[in-house]
Amino acid sequence: MKLVEIAKRLNGELFGDNNIEITGPAKIDSAGTGDITFLANPKYKHFVKTTQASAIVVDNSAGEVSIPHIKVENAYMGFLLLLKIFEPARNLDFVGISKKAEISPTAKIGVNCNIAPNVYIGSNCTIGKGCLIYPGVVILNDVEIGDNVILYPNVSIRENCKVGNKVILHNGVVVGSDGFGFAPHKKSYIKIPQIGNVIIEDDVEIGSNSTIDRGTVGSTIIKRGVKLDNLVQVAHNCMIGEDTVIAAQSGVAGSGIIGKNVTMGGQVGVGGHLKIGDDSVIAAKAGVTKDTGNKAILMGMSAIPIMQKKRIEASVKHLP
Repeated sequence: MKLVEIAKRLNGELFGDNNIEITGPAKIDSAGTGDITFLANPKYKHFVKTTQASAIVVDNSAGEVSIPHIKVENAYMGFLLLLKIFEPARNLDFVGISKKAEISPTAKIGVNCNIAPNVYIGSNCTIGKGCLIYPGVVILNDVEIGDNVILYPNVSIRENCKVGNKVILHNGVVVGSDGFGFAPHKKSYIKIPQIGNVIIEDDVEIGSNSTIDRGTVGSTIIKRGVKLDNLVQVAHNCMIGEDTVIAAQSGVAGSGIIGKNVTMGGQVGVGGHLKIGDDSVIAAKAGVTKDTGNKAILMGMSAIPIMQKKRIEASVKHLP
């Protein structure tokens, strides 16, 4: 694609040769001839002088740039749009509904769905239009799935769960497994029946091998726009608020409530029956042991206000 066409699509201002041919995007430190890259993080600024890219996307506020460049309001968002422009077409080995899929006669499948071989769909399920279901997916009875959902290989959705529109579940995600409910009795444990379900709202994306447990009674709820990384555990009866992002290997114990627009780093642990306020940030490896207000910024184990933790860490260095 010519550089001038890319500039038009990004709604940016082009400086340099209009007719440069761009073959794809690349990282600023490894780009070569024909590549286009971007600069959003100031710590990579020194690469602008050495990059072999044919062009670069920069913020409007960027100073002098020696190679052809496109100025946009936000270079990072501009590069995301660029990735979508060059995203390769999805080539499927299956089109339509495979005869090798096991689908209950009582299941309702929407139009324009692609369902691969070795998929199982149970009784009384409803699958919306335009869904893409890869091999090895198991959907048990009475599940409701919205429109334009992508289920990658080996996703499992247990009975009575609900999945909204434009949801993406990556390989090995388990939705609706039994919650970790056991009542102590003498020196053993008695399993508590888990009769609730999971509700996943629209525009949610869940990474590979993450698990969302069903409610003991009632629902575990993943609200609209939530993004979960790989290997995230959400226990029974939790609620994850809108547009919250949780990084890999984090876990939320039973009945935890995570507010909206929360950011949780990797390997964060949140104790049971706790509430994290809206717009909070929990640093990686933090262990949250009590409720937080809105806009809390926490780090450490146990998690405490970040400036307090920094003062403690600074003091520790002076101890004998």
